Amino acid sequence: MPSRREVLVSVAMAGAAALLRPLKAAFAEPSHTPTKLSFKVPADACDCHVHIFGDRQRFPMSSPRTYTPAAASVDELLALHRALHIDRVVIVQPSVYGTDNSCTLDAIKQLGSRARGVAVIDEKTSAKVLDQMSRSGIRGVRINLGTAGQNDAAVARERLQSTIEQVKGRDWHIQIYTNLAVIAAVEQQLMAAPMRFVFDHFGGAKASLGVQQPGFDSLRHMVQSGKAYVKISGAYRASSESPDYPDVAPLAQALLAANPQCILWGSDWPHPDSGPRAGRRPEDLAPRLPIDDTLVFNQLAVWAPEASLRKTILVDNPARLYGF
Repeated sequence: MPSRREVLVSVAMAGAAALLRPLKAAFAEPSHTPTKLSFKVPADACDCHVHIFGDRQRFPMSSPRTYTPAAASVDELLALHRALHIDRVVIVQPSVYGTDNSCTLDAIKQLGSRARGVAVIDEKTSAKVLDQMSRSGIRGVRINLGTAGQNDAAVARERLQSTIEQVKGRDWHIQIYTNLAVIAAVEQQLMAAPMRFVFDHFGGAKASLGVQQPGFDSLRHMVQSGKAYVKISGAYRASSESPDYPDVAPLAQALLAANPQCILWGSDWPHPDSGPRAGRRPEDLAPRLPIDDTLVFNQLAVWAPEASLRKTILVDNPARLYGF
């Protein structure tokens, strides 16, 4: 029979566990669900689009910003990639840190040679800083128009030209998060630029509008020419048909048919709910979107049934673009 002291200790431990459970739920959301992988993932596969959101005291977020994400650590990312059998990763600077790339660079340092990064800069970023970032694993810069809902083609052209001038002469690319209308408006500017480009999340295409939607031909043309890569990532952002997003397949297959050498895959983990929500202020915590990462990854085998094509997307293209 347990002693009175043992009973008290047991009760205290149970109470402490009960107090910790809600904290764990708030700060350690699951990275994936138990869905099984439907295909064999090739060695050196790369997830080309993730974000890390670090400790708020160490890595404060910028103000103003459009949303406040929950923490998403390197350890969580590693757990997800072990489940998906992914060996390499590209960490993309999120909008909430502005041009302070400290959190992204810290994550690359933690992950070592298996990681590369895409930074955010402005006109104040010096060539010396760009050199330092290159040595730390940065391989491109991102222009994020989509999160803020910036759809003005004139603004896009101005930001593009400024960034082109800053990074020309480097073996870097410029990554753009925008929509098809803006892509069509800047197509000639991009085709004349001296570097490669990468478009996030199907170039902002909407699956419900199909491959004939305005601007998709511009995206497809730049991919076909080899001037631009496109990430077939964030399918849930393009789709209106969850959980396995069948309406996205025609977009993915059309882009693959245009040029499989310029297609990248990314999970978009940790799926921040970055869109505006009624009654939610930018400083309010935005919970993650409830995405089944394994189910999303399995769609790649639907879009690209051949193992050799999946190797091109997951291994060969990222190795060439990011310098693994």
